[in-house]
Amino acid sequence: MKPESAPKPILLLNIGQLVTIRSLNAVDGPRRGVEFSQLGIIEDGAVLCLGGRIVAVGTTRDALRDSWLKKHKRTAIEIDCHGRVVLPGFVDSHTHPAFLSPRLTDFERRLAGATYEQIAKAGGGIRSSVESVRRAREQRLTDQVLSAMNQAAEYGTTTIEAKSGYGLSLAGELKSLQAIRAAAGCWSGTVLSTLLGAHVVPREFERQPGKYIALVCNRMIPKAAERKLADFVDVFCDSGAFSEEDSLAILASARKNGFQLRAHVSQLTRSPLARLLSLGPRSLDHLDKVNQLDVVLLAKSNTVATLLPAANYFLGLRHFPPARELIDAGVAVALATDYNPGSAPTISMQFVLSLACTQMKMTPGEAIVAATINGACALGLAARKGSITPGKDADLALFDVADYREIPYWAGGNRCQLVLTYGRVVQSRR
Repeated sequence: MKPESAPKPILLLNIGQLVTIRSLNAVDGPRRGVEFSQLGIIEDGAVLCLGGRIVAVGTTRDALRDSWLKKHKRTAIEIDCHGRVVLPGFVDSHTHPAFLSPRLTDFERRLAGATYEQIAKAGGGIRSSVESVRRAREQRLTDQVLSAMNQAAEYGTTTIEAKSGYGLSLAGELKSLQAIRAAAGCWSGTVLSTLLGAHVVPREFERQPGKYIALVCNRMIPKAAERKLADFVDVFCDSGAFSEEDSLAILASARKNGFQLRAHVSQLTRSPLARLLSLGPRSLDHLDKVNQLDVVLLAKSNTVATLLPAANYFLGLRHFPPARELIDAGVAVALATDYNPGSAPTISMQFVLSLACTQMKMTPGEAIVAATINGACALGLAARKGSITPGKDADLALFDVADYREIPYWAGGNRCQLVLTYGRVVQSRR
Protein backbone atom coordinates (compact mmCIF):
# COMPACT_ATOMS: atom_id res chain seq x y z
CA MET A 1 0.00 0.00 0.00
CA LYS A 2 1.46 3.33 -1.08
CA PRO A 3 0.21 5.73 1.65
CA GLU A 4 2.34 5.82 4.81
CA SER A 5 -0.70 6.18 7.06
CA ALA A 6 -3.98 4.34 6.64
CA PRO A 7 -6.87 6.45 5.30
CA LYS A 8 -10.27 6.62 6.99
CA PRO A 9 -12.80 3.97 6.00
CA ILE A 10 -14.78 5.01 2.92
CA LEU A 11 -18.15 3.62 1.87
CA LEU A 12 -19.39 4.27 -1.66
CA LEU A 13 -23.10 3.50 -1.79
CA ASN A 14 -26.13 3.99 -4.05
CA ILE A 15 -24.02 3.08 -7.09
CA GLY A 16 -26.31 2.63 -10.10
CA GLN A 17 -23.91 0.25 -11.84
CA LEU A 18 -20.92 -1.09 -9.93
CA VAL A 19 -18.75 -2.56 -12.69
CA THR A 20 -16.56 -4.95 -10.72
CA ILE A 21 -14.76 -6.83 -13.57
CA ARG A 22 -14.49 -9.70 -11.09
CA SER A 23 -13.44 -13.02 -12.59
CA LEU A 24 -15.95 -15.85 -12.43
CA ASN A 25 -13.14 -18.39 -11.98
CA ALA A 26 -11.26 -16.35 -9.34
CA VAL A 27 -8.15 -16.10 -11.56
CA ASP A 28 -6.37 -12.80 -11.98
CA GLY A 29 -5.10 -13.56 -15.47
CA PRO A 30 -6.05 -11.53 -18.54
CA ARG A 31 -9.60 -11.82 -19.80
CA ARG A 32 -10.03 -13.44 -23.18
CA GLY A 33 -12.68 -15.40 -25.04
CA VAL A 34 -16.07 -15.56 -23.34
CA GLU A 35 -14.76 -13.75 -20.25
CA PHE A 36 -13.72 -10.69 -22.22
CA SER A 37 -17.07 -8.92 -21.96
CA GLN A 38 -18.16 -10.17 -18.52
CA LEU A 39 -18.33 -7.07 -16.33
CA GLY A 40 -19.73 -8.41 -13.06
CA ILE A 41 -22.20 -5.52 -12.70
CA ILE A 42 -23.94 -5.02 -9.36
CA GLU A 43 -26.94 -2.68 -9.45
CA ASP A 44 -27.49 -0.35 -6.51
CA GLY A 45 -24.00 -1.36 -5.43
CA ALA A 46 -21.71 -0.44 -2.57
CA VAL A 47 -17.96 -0.71 -1.89
CA LEU A 48 -16.27 -0.49 1.49
CA CYS A 49 -12.61 0.57 1.52
CA LEU A 50 -10.45 0.18 4.61
CA GLY A 51 -6.71 0.66 5.04
CA GLY A 52 -6.30 1.46 1.36
CA ARG A 53 -7.86 -1.82 0.25
CA ILE A 54 -11.28 -2.97 -0.87
CA VAL A 55 -12.78 -5.06 1.92
CA ALA A 56 -16.41 -5.57 0.86
CA VAL A 57 -18.38 -5.40 -2.38
CA GLY A 58 -22.13 -5.87 -2.65
CA THR A 59 -25.45 -4.05 -2.70
CA THR A 60 -26.23 -0.87 -0.78
CA ARG A 61 -28.89 -2.75 1.19
CA ASP A 62 -26.34 -5.33 2.36
CA ALA A 63 -23.79 -2.64 3.21
CA LEU A 64 -26.18 -0.74 5.44
CA ARG A 65 -26.90 -3.95 7.34
CA ASP A 66 -23.21 -4.72 7.88
CA SER A 67 -22.43 -5.05 11.60
CA TRP A 68 -18.92 -3.57 11.28
CA LEU A 69 -20.29 -0.50 9.51
CA LYS A 70 -22.99 -0.01 12.12
CA LYS A 71 -20.33 -0.05 14.82
CA HIS A 72 -17.97 2.34 12.98
CA LYS A 73 -20.53 4.54 11.22
CA ARG A 74 -19.23 7.73 12.82
CA THR A 75 -15.66 7.18 11.60
CA ALA A 76 -16.50 6.08 8.06
CA ILE A 77 -16.81 8.56 5.21
CA GLU A 78 -19.94 7.88 3.17
CA ILE A 79 -20.04 8.89 -0.50
CA ASP A 80 -23.50 8.82 -2.07
CA CYS A 81 -23.03 8.02 -5.76
CA HIS A 82 -26.63 8.95 -6.67
CA GLY A 83 -27.11 6.12 -9.15
CA ARG A 84 -23.95 6.84 -11.13
CA VAL A 85 -21.39 4.33 -12.48
CA VAL A 86 -18.26 3.15 -10.63
CA LEU A 87 -15.37 1.35 -12.34
CA PRO A 88 -11.94 0.16 -11.29
CA GLY A 89 -9.48 2.99 -11.94
CA PHE A 90 -8.13 2.85 -15.48
CA VAL A 91 -4.72 1.22 -15.98
CA ASP A 92 -2.85 3.11 -18.71
CA SER A 93 -0.15 0.59 -19.56
CA HIS A 94 1.73 2.53 -22.28
CA THR A 95 2.75 6.20 -22.00
CA HIS A 96 5.76 8.39 -22.91
CA PRO A 97 5.47 11.37 -20.52
CA ALA A 98 9.19 12.27 -20.21
CA PHE A 99 9.28 15.01 -22.87
CA LEU A 100 9.12 18.80 -22.80
CA SER A 101 7.59 20.26 -25.97
CA PRO A 102 4.86 19.40 -28.48
CA ARG A 103 6.02 18.59 -32.02
CA LEU A 104 4.04 21.27 -33.85
CA THR A 105 6.21 21.34 -36.96
CA ASP A 106 5.63 17.60 -37.39
CA PHE A 107 1.90 18.25 -36.93
CA GLU A 108 1.83 20.81 -39.74
CA ARG A 109 3.90 18.60 -42.05
CA ARG A 110 1.50 15.74 -41.45
CA LEU A 111 -1.48 17.94 -42.26
CA ALA A 112 0.25 18.85 -45.52
CA GLY A 113 0.47 15.16 -46.43
CA ALA A 114 3.84 13.97 -45.08
CA THR A 115 3.97 10.44 -43.66
CA TYR A 116 5.44 9.35 -40.33
CA GLU A 117 8.52 8.00 -42.11
CA GLN A 118 8.97 11.14 -44.25
CA ILE A 119 8.80 13.37 -41.20
CA ALA A 120 11.43 11.28 -39.42
CA LYS A 121 13.77 11.40 -42.43
CA ALA A 122 13.38 15.20 -42.57
CA GLY A 123 14.66 15.54 -39.01
CA GLY A 124 11.36 15.39 -37.17
CA GLY A 125 9.84 12.55 -35.23
CA ILE A 126 11.33 11.05 -32.09
CA ARG A 127 14.78 12.56 -32.61
CA SER A 128 13.36 16.10 -32.63
CA SER A 129 12.37 15.70 -28.95
CA VAL A 130 15.83 14.64 -27.83
CA GLU A 131 17.81 17.88 -27.53
CA SER A 132 15.33 19.60 -25.19
CA VAL A 133 15.31 16.56 -22.88
CA ARG A 134 19.09 16.32 -22.86
CA ARG A 135 19.43 20.05 -22.00
CA ALA A 136 16.67 20.13 -19.39
CA ARG A 137 17.21 20.05 -15.68
CA GLU A 138 15.79 16.99 -14.01
CA GLN A 139 13.29 19.05 -12.00
CA ARG A 140 11.75 20.51 -15.15
CA LEU A 141 11.33 17.04 -16.58
CA THR A 142 9.85 15.84 -13.30
CA ASP A 143 7.30 18.67 -13.37
CA GLN A 144 6.21 17.70 -16.88
CA VAL A 145 5.81 14.02 -15.98
CA LEU A 146 3.86 14.85 -12.81
CA SER A 147 1.60 17.23 -14.73
CA ALA A 148 0.73 14.43 -17.16
CA MET A 149 0.00 12.04 -14.29
CA ASN A 150 -2.27 14.56 -12.60
CA GLN A 151 -4.18 15.09 -15.84
CA ALA A 152 -4.53 11.33 -16.25
CA ALA A 153 -6.11 11.07 -12.80
CA GLU A 154 -8.70 13.68 -13.77
CA TYR A 155 -9.91 11.24 -16.46
CA GLY A 156 -10.07 8.26 -14.09
CA THR A 157 -6.59 6.73 -14.45
CA THR A 158 -5.04 5.42 -11.24
CA THR A 159 -2.14 3.32 -12.59
CA ILE A 160 0.36 4.36 -15.27
CA GLU A 161 3.33 2.83 -17.06
CA ALA A 162 5.79 5.64 -17.89
CA LYS A 163 8.65 5.29 -20.39
CA SER A 164 11.86 7.15 -20.96
CA GLY A 165 13.00 7.30 -24.58
CA TYR A 166 13.70 10.94 -25.47
CA GLY A 167 17.16 11.15 -23.92
CA LEU A 168 18.82 8.51 -26.12
CA SER A 169 22.10 8.80 -24.23
CA LEU A 170 23.24 7.23 -20.99
CA ALA A 171 22.84 10.50 -19.07
CA GLY A 172 19.60 11.47 -20.81
CA GLU A 173 17.87 8.16 -20.25
CA LEU A 174 18.93 7.88 -16.61
CA LYS A 175 17.79 11.47 -16.02
CA SER A 176 14.41 10.66 -17.58
CA LEU A 177 13.97 7.60 -15.38
CA GLN A 178 14.96 9.61 -12.30
CA ALA A 179 12.37 12.24 -13.24
CA ILE A 180 9.71 9.53 -13.58
CA ARG A 181 10.65 8.14 -10.17
CA ALA A 182 10.52 11.61 -8.59
CA ALA A 183 7.12 12.33 -10.14
CA ALA A 184 5.80 8.94 -9.04
CA GLY A 185 6.76 9.78 -5.47
CA CYS A 186 4.55 12.88 -5.64
CA TRP A 187 1.60 11.28 -7.43
CA SER A 188 -1.25 9.58 -5.63
CA GLY A 189 -1.52 6.62 -8.00
CA THR A 190 0.75 3.75 -9.00
CA VAL A 191 3.58 4.13 -11.52
CA LEU A 192 5.69 1.48 -13.22
CA SER A 193 8.66 2.79 -15.19
CA THR A 194 10.19 1.54 -18.41
CA LEU A 195 13.62 2.12 -19.94
CA LEU A 196 13.13 2.84 -23.64
CA GLY A 197 16.68 3.72 -24.59
CA ALA A 198 16.04 1.64 -27.72
CA HIS A 199 13.44 4.06 -29.09
CA VAL A 200 15.45 5.02 -32.19
CA VAL A 201 19.15 5.39 -32.94
CA PRO A 202 20.16 8.99 -32.10
CA ARG A 203 21.70 11.24 -34.76
CA GLU A 204 25.27 10.94 -33.50
CA PHE A 205 25.14 7.14 -34.01
CA GLU A 206 23.27 7.09 -37.34
CA ARG A 207 26.32 5.78 -39.21
CA GLN A 208 27.29 3.40 -36.40
CA PRO A 209 24.04 1.95 -35.04
CA GLY A 210 25.86 -1.08 -33.66
CA LYS A 211 27.76 1.15 -31.25
CA TYR A 212 24.51 2.58 -29.93
CA ILE A 213 23.02 -0.88 -29.46
CA ALA A 214 26.15 -1.85 -27.54
CA LEU A 215 25.71 1.27 -25.38
CA VAL A 216 22.12 0.29 -24.61
CA CYS A 217 22.99 -3.34 -23.84
CA ASN A 218 26.29 -2.90 -22.01
CA ARG A 219 25.88 0.37 -20.14
CA MET A 220 22.36 1.78 -20.18
CA ILE A 221 20.49 -1.36 -19.14
CA PRO A 222 23.02 -2.40 -16.43
CA LYS A 223 23.09 1.15 -14.98
CA ALA A 224 19.30 1.33 -14.81
CA ALA A 225 19.29 -2.06 -13.09
CA GLU A 226 22.02 -1.04 -10.66
CA ARG A 227 20.07 2.08 -9.64
CA LYS A 228 16.70 0.26 -9.67
CA LEU A 229 15.25 2.95 -11.92
CA ALA A 230 12.93 0.80 -14.06
CA ASP A 231 10.60 -2.17 -13.96
CA PHE A 232 10.65 -2.90 -17.70
CA VAL A 233 12.84 -2.54 -20.76
CA ASP A 234 11.13 -1.73 -24.05
CA VAL A 235 12.35 -1.63 -27.64
CA PHE A 236 10.85 -0.16 -30.82
CA CYS A 237 11.07 -3.07 -33.25
CA ASP A 238 9.99 -1.60 -36.58
CA SER A 239 11.01 0.11 -39.78
CA GLY A 240 13.22 3.11 -39.04
CA ALA A 241 13.96 1.92 -35.51
CA PHE A 242 15.47 -1.48 -34.56
CA SER A 243 15.50 -4.73 -36.51
CA GLU A 244 14.22 -8.00 -35.12
CA GLU A 245 17.78 -9.22 -34.48
CA ASP A 246 18.79 -6.02 -32.71
CA SER A 247 15.59 -6.03 -30.67
CA LEU A 248 16.16 -9.60 -29.54
CA ALA A 249 19.70 -8.71 -28.43
CA ILE A 250 18.44 -5.70 -26.44
CA LEU A 251 15.68 -7.72 -24.77
CA ALA A 252 18.12 -10.54 -23.98
CA SER A 253 20.34 -8.03 -22.19
CA ALA A 254 17.30 -6.71 -20.33
CA ARG A 255 16.28 -10.17 -19.16
CA LYS A 256 19.86 -10.92 -18.09
CA ASN A 257 19.73 -7.78 -15.93
CA GLY A 258 16.46 -8.77 -14.27
CA PHE A 259 13.98 -6.59 -16.16
CA GLN A 260 10.53 -7.52 -17.35
CA LEU A 261 10.11 -7.17 -21.11
CA ARG A 262 7.82 -5.34 -23.51
CA ALA A 263 8.12 -4.12 -27.11
CA HIS A 264 6.66 -1.75 -29.66
CA VAL A 265 6.21 -3.96 -32.70
CA SER A 266 4.47 -4.10 -36.09
CA GLN A 267 3.19 -0.53 -35.98
CA LEU A 268 4.52 0.59 -39.38
CA THR A 269 5.65 -2.70 -40.94
CA ARG A 270 5.22 -6.30 -39.84
CA SER A 271 7.86 -7.94 -37.69
CA PRO A 272 7.56 -11.70 -37.01
CA LEU A 273 6.42 -12.32 -33.43
CA ALA A 274 7.56 -15.89 -32.79
CA ARG A 275 11.02 -15.12 -31.40
CA LEU A 276 9.87 -12.06 -29.50
CA LEU A 277 7.13 -14.11 -27.86
CA SER A 278 9.64 -16.82 -26.93
CA LEU A 279 11.22 -14.32 -24.50
CA GLY A 280 7.94 -14.07 -22.58
CA PRO A 281 7.25 -10.31 -22.77
CA ARG A 282 4.46 -8.98 -20.59
CA SER A 283 3.12 -7.01 -23.53
CA LEU A 284 3.59 -6.42 -27.24
CA ASP A 285 2.23 -3.03 -28.24
CA HIS A 286 0.69 -1.47 -31.40
CA LEU A 287 0.40 -4.65 -33.57
CA ASP A 288 -1.24 -2.82 -36.47
CA LYS A 289 0.40 -5.05 -39.11
CA VAL A 290 0.07 -8.57 -37.71
CA ASN A 291 -0.82 -11.54 -39.91
CA GLN A 292 -2.80 -14.71 -39.18
CA LEU A 293 0.22 -16.61 -37.83
CA ASP A 294 0.98 -13.76 -35.42
CA VAL A 295 -2.60 -13.82 -34.16
CA VAL A 296 -2.46 -17.57 -33.54
CA LEU A 297 0.82 -17.25 -31.64
CA LEU A 298 -0.52 -14.39 -29.53
CA ALA A 299 -3.65 -16.38 -28.66
CA LYS A 300 -1.50 -19.27 -27.40
CA SER A 301 0.76 -17.01 -25.31
CA ASN A 302 0.44 -15.25 -21.97
CA THR A 303 1.57 -11.99 -23.56
CA VAL A 304 -0.97 -9.16 -23.65
CA ALA A 305 -1.56 -7.34 -26.95
CA THR A 306 -1.75 -3.65 -26.06
CA LEU A 307 -3.55 -1.62 -28.72
CA LEU A 308 -3.04 2.13 -29.08
CA PRO A 309 -5.74 3.61 -31.34
CA ALA A 310 -5.05 7.23 -30.35
CA ALA A 311 -1.83 7.04 -32.38
CA ASN A 312 -3.70 5.88 -35.49
CA TYR A 313 -6.26 8.64 -34.97
CA PHE A 314 -3.72 11.43 -34.55
CA LEU A 315 -1.57 10.23 -37.45
CA GLY A 316 -4.65 10.34 -39.66
CA LEU A 317 -4.46 6.66 -40.56
CA ARG A 318 -7.38 4.78 -42.06
CA HIS A 319 -6.15 1.48 -40.67
CA PHE A 320 -6.52 0.75 -36.94
CA PRO A 321 -5.21 -2.23 -34.95
CA PRO A 322 -7.25 -5.38 -35.73
CA ALA A 323 -8.98 -5.61 -32.35
CA ARG A 324 -11.88 -7.76 -33.52
CA GLU A 325 -9.63 -10.32 -35.17
CA LEU A 326 -7.44 -10.52 -32.06
CA ILE A 327 -10.31 -10.76 -29.57
CA ASP A 328 -12.26 -13.29 -31.62
CA ALA A 329 -9.13 -15.46 -31.85
CA GLY A 330 -8.73 -15.49 -28.06
CA VAL A 331 -5.90 -12.95 -27.69
CA ALA A 332 -5.71 -11.02 -24.41
CA VAL A 333 -6.13 -7.39 -25.52
CA ALA A 334 -5.42 -4.24 -23.49
CA LEU A 335 -5.91 -0.56 -24.35
CA ALA A 336 -3.62 2.36 -23.50
CA THR A 337 -3.20 6.00 -24.53
CA ASP A 338 0.37 5.94 -25.94
CA TYR A 339 0.59 9.51 -24.59
CA ASN A 340 3.52 11.19 -26.38
CA PRO A 341 4.34 14.47 -28.17
CA GLY A 342 4.41 13.15 -31.71
CA SER A 343 1.67 10.63 -32.41
CA ALA A 344 -0.71 10.53 -29.42
CA PRO A 345 -0.94 13.77 -27.42
CA THR A 346 -3.81 12.58 -25.23
CA ILE A 347 -3.82 11.24 -21.68
CA SER A 348 -7.56 10.45 -21.67
CA MET A 349 -8.44 6.78 -21.39
CA GLN A 350 -12.08 7.76 -21.92
CA PHE A 351 -11.18 9.00 -25.40
CA VAL A 352 -9.27 5.78 -26.09
CA LEU A 353 -12.36 3.77 -25.13
CA SER A 354 -14.40 5.77 -27.61
CA LEU A 355 -11.87 5.14 -30.37
CA ALA A 356 -11.79 1.43 -29.51
CA CYS A 357 -15.55 1.20 -29.98
CA THR A 358 -15.98 3.44 -33.02
CA GLN A 359 -12.83 2.59 -34.97
CA MET A 360 -11.97 -0.97 -33.85
CA LYS A 361 -15.53 -2.23 -33.26
CA MET A 362 -14.92 -3.33 -29.69
CA THR A 363 -18.00 -3.40 -27.49
CA PRO A 364 -18.13 -0.94 -24.57
CA GLY A 365 -17.74 -3.85 -22.17
CA GLU A 366 -14.68 -5.19 -23.99
CA ALA A 367 -13.12 -1.73 -24.01
CA ILE A 368 -13.56 -1.35 -20.26
CA VAL A 369 -12.07 -4.78 -19.57
CA ALA A 370 -9.12 -3.93 -21.85
CA ALA A 371 -8.56 -0.63 -20.01
CA THR A 372 -8.67 -2.12 -16.51
CA ILE A 373 -7.85 -5.75 -15.70
CA ASN A 374 -6.06 -6.51 -18.98
CA GLY A 375 -3.99 -3.34 -18.62
CA ALA A 376 -3.10 -4.51 -15.12
CA CYS A 377 -2.04 -7.88 -16.56
CA ALA A 378 0.17 -6.10 -19.10
CA LEU A 379 2.01 -4.60 -16.12
CA GLY A 380 2.02 -7.70 -13.92
CA LEU A 381 -0.31 -6.01 -11.42
CA ALA A 382 -3.47 -8.08 -11.76
CA ALA A 383 -3.27 -9.31 -8.16
CA ARG A 384 -3.65 -5.70 -6.95
CA LYS A 385 -5.30 -3.68 -9.72
CA GLY A 386 -7.91 -3.76 -12.44
CA SER A 387 -11.03 -5.08 -10.71
CA ILE A 388 -13.20 -4.23 -7.74
CA THR A 389 -12.43 -7.26 -5.65
CA PRO A 390 -11.94 -7.62 -1.87
CA GLY A 391 -8.24 -7.54 -1.06
CA LYS A 392 -7.22 -5.38 -4.02
CA ASP A 393 -6.09 -1.76 -3.82
CA ALA A 394 -8.99 0.67 -3.45
CA ASP A 395 -8.47 2.39 -6.81
CA LEU A 396 -11.90 3.48 -8.04
CA ALA A 397 -13.44 6.00 -10.43
CA LEU A 398 -16.96 7.44 -10.32
CA PHE A 399 -18.48 8.62 -13.62
CA ASP A 400 -21.40 10.98 -14.10
CA VAL A 401 -23.36 8.59 -16.30
CA ALA A 402 -26.25 6.23 -15.65
CA ASP A 403 -24.93 3.41 -17.85
CA TYR A 404 -21.32 2.27 -18.38
CA ARG A 405 -21.85 2.37 -22.16
CA GLU A 406 -22.06 6.15 -21.97
CA ILE A 407 -18.35 6.41 -21.10
CA PRO A 408 -17.19 5.64 -24.67
CA TYR A 409 -20.38 7.15 -26.12
CA TRP A 410 -19.75 10.74 -24.99
CA ALA A 411 -16.65 11.21 -27.14
CA GLY A 412 -14.06 13.85 -26.27
CA GLY A 413 -15.44 14.91 -22.91
CA ASN A 414 -14.67 14.00 -19.32
CA ARG A 415 -17.41 12.28 -17.33
CA CYS A 416 -15.19 11.34 -14.39
CA GLN A 417 -16.50 12.90 -11.16
CA LEU A 418 -14.42 11.32 -8.43
CA VAL A 419 -11.25 9.25 -8.16
CA LEU A 420 -9.94 7.21 -5.24
CA THR A 421 -6.45 5.76 -5.05
CA TYR A 422 -5.54 3.52 -2.14
CA GLY A 423 -8.85 4.46 -0.54
CA ARG A 424 -8.27 8.23 -0.61
CA VAL A 425 -10.20 10.79 -2.65
CA VAL A 426 -7.60 12.37 -4.95
CA GLN A 427 -9.76 13.98 -7.64
CA SER A 428 -13.24 15.42 -7.27
CA ARG A 429 -15.40 17.41 -9.70
CA ARG A 430 -18.55 16.98 -7.63
